[in-house]
Parts: sequence; structure tokens; C-alpha cells
Amino acid sequence: MKKLLFAIVALLIVTVVGGATYVKYALPEVALLPGIKVDVTPERIQRGEYLANHVTLCMDCHSTRDWSKFSGPMMAGTLGKGGEYFDEKMGMPGKFYSKNITPFNLKDWSDAEIFKAITSGENKDGEAIFPLMPYLYYGKMDKEDIYDIIAYIRNLSPIDNKVPMRSLDFPMNFIINTIPKEAPLTIKPSKSDTIKYGAYLTNASACMECHTQVKQGVIIPELAFSGGREFIGPNGSSISANITPDMETGIGKWSAKNFVERFKTYKNLDSLPPMGKNDINTVMPWTMYAGMEESDLIAIYKYLQTLKPIHNEVMVHFKASEIANK
Repeated sequence: MKKLLFAIVALLIVTVVGGATYVKYALPEVALLPGIKVDVTPERIQRGEYLANHVTLCMDCHSTRDWSKFSGPMMAGTLGKGGEYFDEKMGMPGKFYSKNITPFNLKDWSDAEIFKAITSGENKDGEAIFPLMPYLYYGKMDKEDIYDIIAYIRNLSPIDNKVPMRSLDFPMNFIINTIPKEAPLTIKPSKSDTIKYGAYLTNASACMECHTQVKQGVIIPELAFSGGREFIGPNGSSISANITPDMETGIGKWSAKNFVERFKTYKNLDSLPPMGKNDINTVMPWTMYAGMEESDLIAIYKYLQTLKPIHNEVMVHFKASEIANK
């Protein structure tokens, strides 16, 4: 009996160690799509600029934001330079720095390697990307839109900025390798099909990611879009809004005009209010979304109005002192 128990324990140890070794060193294993070569045309650059700055918001994390102003608009001359810092104090499982995505850093990357990183979460060196970059959403986009983004970042001004290496906490240093996957790419709906097109834009903008509460870092599906996710800042936490069509706690009473105007309010950067040293800012990049075409904002609004209303009254923010007592 003792020999049998010893054999079982030994087998379990070998299985666990073998599985951990496989996850740590063999994964991820996303295939590199062959034949991807993006033509960097003026049309692609223009469309890519629109997407990367006002829809998918690549520039939101990969540039430097001025947190002395409301919503942290991008600082001039920092487009794509990377280096934005995210750590445990912000709820991250480690220390992360956004990558430099200007040609200074990506000059040796092929278009296929950039495509895989954006849509599947595996970089040129075979490392898994933490889904703070929402590649699980980007992977559901149309490949042509991804090509446009690639053309745009290829055309950015090179910025010499070497970004520090990340540091992952346990067990995320193992789990992260299981997250990248083959991208379930889609075909972009026609703009005339407003609801489906709005759903496409909502996914590309990763609205659900911020406007849904999480459990151990994972979206709670039944609470999708109902807000309440906390984003910890230096002076307190901002809380994402309920954007389901609930009549009392969501946007059920909003008109399309109300929705568009809410975003366009922040189009003029010079009118942004300065933030005092004790003010709680928001991570919501209003100034970037403000540049979205009105018809695209309306499409998103119409899609959101088709969602199941969820009653969830959200407190806008907590002060730092309140967080300590939560």
C-alpha cells in the first residue's frame, strides 16, 4: 500500500511539474499567419490614424498622458513612445510598461508579427502579452482594420525610448501563457446595418472591458456593460458608468444627441479643466473618443440600447481615504 501511495504521489508530482513546465516554456504557440504584407498607402494611414486614436485607442496606453488635466489627454510629441506604468497599486498582477510602438522599436518586426501581437497577444519573441492591451477584442475585428492600424504605426515618427522589462507576480507568470489564442477575425458590417456596425465598434473600443465588473481579473458576463469597475488612481478611484439602457441607473433615458454631446464636450483640449492635487481624475479617455465620427458614436449608442437593462447604481468615485476604509 505504501508503495502504491508513493507511486501515485510521484505520478502527481511529475504531472504537475510537467504541466507547469509546458505552460511556462512551450506556450503560447499561436501560429504566424503567412503572406501578410501591408501596403502603407495614404488611405490606410488615414484610416489607421482614426482607429488608433479614436476607436481602438492604441495611442491611449502607448503614449504619455497628461494627468494634470481632466481625463489625461495625450502629450504632444509622445505618440507611440510607450513607457506608461501599471502596477499592483492599480490592481495589476505585477509591474507593466506599455511598449514603444514607433518604428524605432518595431523596425525589425514583420507585418505578420505585428498583426499577431495586436490580434492574438504574442510578441515577436514568442512572449505572451498581458491583456491590459485588449487583444482579445482586437482579434474579433476585420483584418483590413488591423492592416490600417499597422500602416499608421509604421508611419509614426521614431522615438528613441527604451522601455523597462515587465515583472509578473505568481501565478500570473504561468497563467499569462495560456491567454493568447488564434484570432477569431470577423468581417466588418456595413455602416448601413447600424446595430451590427455599432456592435463591431463597441467591441473594437473594448467598452465592455472597462464598463463591467471583474472577479479575479476576469469579466463577469452577466454584469456586462453595467459599470462599477474600479480604477485606482493616486488620489482615489474612478468607477466606470452603467451604459446599459436601464432607465434609472443606466443610459435608458439618453437620446442619441445626449450620447454624442457627452463625448464631443471634450473635443477642445484647451477647455479641459486642470486637476488639483487632491482631485480624482478619470481613466476614461474622453478626449480621444471625442474625435470619433458622430455617425460611429450614434451606431454605438443604438447598439447599447439593444442590450439587456441592468439596474446598477454606480458611485462615480471614491476618495483615497474612503478606499482605505472599504
